[in-house]
Amino acid sequence: MQIDLNDLKTKGFLDIPIDSNINIVEEIKRMKKEKNAVILAHFYQTGDIQDIADFVGDSLKLAQEAAKTNADIILFAGVHFMAETAKILSPGKKVLLPDLEAGCSLADSAPAEAFAEFKKQHPNHLVISYVNTTAEIKSMTDIICTSSNAKEIIDDLPKDQKIIFAPDKNLGNYINGVTGRSMVLWDGACHVHEEFSVERILELKEQNPDAKILAHPECERPVLIIADHIGSTSSLLNYTKNSKFDKFIVATESGIMHQMRKANPQKTFIGAPPKDSTCACNDCNFMKLNSLQKLYNALKYELPEITLEEEIRVKAEVPIRRMLEISAKLGL
Repeated sequence: MQIDLNDLKTKGFLDIPIDSNINIVEEIKRMKKEKNAVILAHFYQTGDIQDIADFVGDSLKLAQEAAKTNADIILFAGVHFMAETAKILSPGKKVLLPDLEAGCSLADSAPAEAFAEFKKQHPNHLVISYVNTTAEIKSMTDIICTSSNAKEIIDDLPKDQKIIFAPDKNLGNYINGVTGRSMVLWDGACHVHEEFSVERILELKEQNPDAKILAHPECERPVLIIADHIGSTSSLLNYTKNSKFDKFIVATESGIMHQMRKANPQKTFIGAPPKDSTCACNDCNFMKLNSLQKLYNALKYELPEITLEEEIRVKAEVPIRRMLEISAKLGL
């Protein structure tokens, strides 16, 4: 079949009809084996995508797992910066993203040119960037961190070290609070985690007094203040597995509740509501752009492909490796 590449230019994905008689799940599994591909799905993907993936997890962990495999193709069901990170760590593999429009409000909040100017305004500062950044921002960074290791990495640095933390101001404020630092913060944020309503969460708590409130550190400070447990997506999942409690109000993207329910079928999970919506949970509209149909077409036609300039890729890999070295030293 002739591929119309205008689909990629206008829609960000291959809008090619799929025969209704095809079992998409079985076909994806067949092509995956035939093409020696590995499928990665972030915790925030829909349940059907998570269930078909070889690995489900946080973005950096997924990229690391893919790098360990002998796969020729990485099909990343996530957002753009995640696929870039996979390409940074696996330059010899073909990396596919089902929909190029699956961006990230947090990563996009730090344009490369503006951030370069910001760095100039703060000389002698070490740049620590959250993994939720573009390859260009990573290439201007000294050390990458994740929400699960940011505190330990920053605690490992000399107390008098001047630091720029980017791009998430909420995570940066949280880390400043728990480390006693005064890092200079880039003014960026995740649209999902900024939208949670403290008032509506407290209303849910009134209705469910036995529920524990779980929050990702990308949330705004008022949400973190009322939380019973603050942690990365993996940390929140592990907390529900190991906790003696049976009911949770979850203040992060709703996709993680699929894994929480699979691991704890006897427990109850309630999505924390956003400020201005009638829905009961908060979704990332970028994450939810992916679908099984788009995964099928991406794997069949091996498009859209993520490519990086080698100079940028090499520079971006350095701060990731530094983070991994520090994490190994600290036993994280």
